[in-house]
Amino acid sequence: MRITELLKKDSVSLGVKVDSKDAAINYLVDLHARVGNITDKAVFKEGIVKREEGGSTAIGEGIAIPHAKNKAVTKAGLAAMTVPEGVDYDSLDGQPTNLIFMIAAPEGGSDVHLEVLSRLSMLLIDEDFRKELLASKNVDEFLKVCDKYEAAKFPEEFAKDEQRADDKATDGQKADAAGSEGTGKQNKDAAGSKAPAYKVLAVTACPTGIAHTYMAAEALEKEGKKLGIPVKAETNGSGGAKNILTDEEIASCDGIIVAADKNVETARFDGKPVLFVKVADGIHKPAELIQKIESGEVPVHHEKGAAKTYSKADGSIGSRIYKHLMNGVSHMLPFVIGGGILTALAFLIDTLCGYGATGGSSFGSCTPLSAFFKYAGGLAMGIMVPVLAGFIAESIADRPGLAVGFLGGLLASSGNAAIAGYTWANDGLSGFQNFIAKFGFTGPAGGNTVSGFLGGIVAGFLAGYIVLLLRKLCDRLPQSLEGIKPTLIYPVVGMFVTAVLMIFIFNPLIGVVNTGLSNMLSALAEKNLLIVLGLILGGMMAVDMGGPINKAAYVYGTMVLGTASELLAAGVSLTDPAVQACYISMAAVMVGGMVPPLGIALACIFFPKKFTKAERNSTVSNIVMGCGFITEGAIPFAAADPGHVIPCTFIGAAVAGALSAAFRCTLMAPHGGLFVFATVGHPLMYIVSWLVGSAVTCILLGLIKKPVQE
Repeated sequence: MRITELLKKDSVSLGVKVDSKDAAINYLVDLHARVGNITDKAVFKEGIVKREEGGSTAIGEGIAIPHAKNKAVTKAGLAAMTVPEGVDYDSLDGQPTNLIFMIAAPEGGSDVHLEVLSRLSMLLIDEDFRKELLASKNVDEFLKVCDKYEAAKFPEEFAKDEQRADDKATDGQKADAAGSEGTGKQNKDAAGSKAPAYKVLAVTACPTGIAHTYMAAEALEKEGKKLGIPVKAETNGSGGAKNILTDEEIASCDGIIVAADKNVETARFDGKPVLFVKVADGIHKPAELIQKIESGEVPVHHEKGAAKTYSKADGSIGSRIYKHLMNGVSHMLPFVIGGGILTALAFLIDTLCGYGATGGSSFGSCTPLSAFFKYAGGLAMGIMVPVLAGFIAESIADRPGLAVGFLGGLLASSGNAAIAGYTWANDGLSGFQNFIAKFGFTGPAGGNTVSGFLGGIVAGFLAGYIVLLLRKLCDRLPQSLEGIKPTLIYPVVGMFVTAVLMIFIFNPLIGVVNTGLSNMLSALAEKNLLIVLGLILGGMMAVDMGGPINKAAYVYGTMVLGTASELLAAGVSLTDPAVQACYISMAAVMVGGMVPPLGIALACIFFPKKFTKAERNSTVSNIVMGCGFITEGAIPFAAADPGHVIPCTFIGAAVAGALSAAFRCTLMAPHGGLFVFATVGHPLMYIVSWLVGSAVTCILLGLIKKPVQE
């Protein structure tokens, strides 16, 4: 289907003035409604906005291609507008957008919108095409420009239309145009002329698999033509791999460019020079990449088997670690956001029902409705560490690493203490069994053995590389055993080794650290060093966000609440310094835990270039989680960039904790954030402490965090 078959005269508007991204979306949605492409503007817009939340469709160079496929669409169609003055559409290059195409596709239809989207992406890489569209004086001229460039780029589509056949070039000209201008889809068979010998091959892929994938492919092929170096690019888009490189082409080429921000299959390139770059480099530096391949300076790629390989940036150790980490974080994020907000709703419900000051340890589940939300949210939050570890391992070792990583994450989040309640078959244990019982399965008396999300990161990398090692070792096994590798050898051996290392090394070591921290906190409280205690407690809440250090501070806070209750039951006054010290400690704990999500959300607002689009999209949810004392909202940011994020959150939370203690703010509830401020002593100064700490985190992130490349 051609672009001009979907783009009607009444769905094009030129010289439009809009002042925002939302206004531009509304305008284009109205154009679709005008020509009858959609029946419900609100539902269709919801689909457009949802897609934008996953990453802006403004792909740079003044172009945006929003698209949606949902039930509001009655027939596939296009709408287009030019905005001469430009509009801020959250473009990846930060520049105003002045040319916007919006694609609508019916829910039950084919992936026609992806096909059209790929065509548009390839056409729009041509600067002349963009200039002519923007210079069009009327809609008819605009449509003719689309027709002209599409006919030159995709002559095979026009050859199918008999009415256009006589107006187009001869068959020989079409074949020549397809071979030189196309994306390589015109693979000629043996009956035709000899296929071109591609000197440079390329594979392009981006996380969403839409615009950047095709733009990089088009830019590389077009630049190859200018340089006189035939280039063929395979696209790994959302509709699957297209224009796939053949074994013959790989064998005869000078080298391969892998312009990708996600894993692609590279085992087939073993023994050939392979240049790994970001997909954006394929768009903006095509000549440089092609010339580098031809220079002979690109190292030969060596890889056996079909495991996933490293395809981000230059393949350095740092970029590999980052890619694996981000794979885990991106899969963990929905659990953190969904579970955190459900849990916050539980505290809000109990507060509205009057249990803010009297709920005690049951706060958040004092009513059936709040208990429901807390239960569901708690389950979601509980699985986030296994998901993090599982998908880190999956990124390293492909699917065989997933199950092993999940187990490692479960061990990190559950610890060893759960096994301490087992009744041993023989109490007279000795030798190795005694070692296992005493060292590995230490119970609550032996210290906390939960390693939390930091342990989950360790478990993910541990599991991934264990399975990767197993795959290399199993390469030597007979072919007849190939079937039992993924179903028996990898999971059994991988889980065993991961469990041994987590249970006997990582969990106990972190447990020792937590025990020492708890003892230190008790000593500070006894010396009445409340400001110092507030600073330390607040800072600890932001070191590992839900991990063992965070939990050590929180357990201490809830413990002193119990101490305060015992003192009050014994007749001690509420204003007694000992009682107040307990409530001041709990206040410092909670305000410290509220700082990281809010501080990061503020940084996303004031320093957007420091964060990815996906991270900026979590701003609202982080504000909500900050208000609800859901520190885990900051975990994806800390996991993605621990060297910059954790120091900033630590300092901001420590400042908030110290200020809270200095202002003698007290808290009688163990959880709830903003929703339990009715139980806070000196609430105004408590809010000041929270906001100041969050501002410190925000400013520090703006100063030390590096801008991201999207």
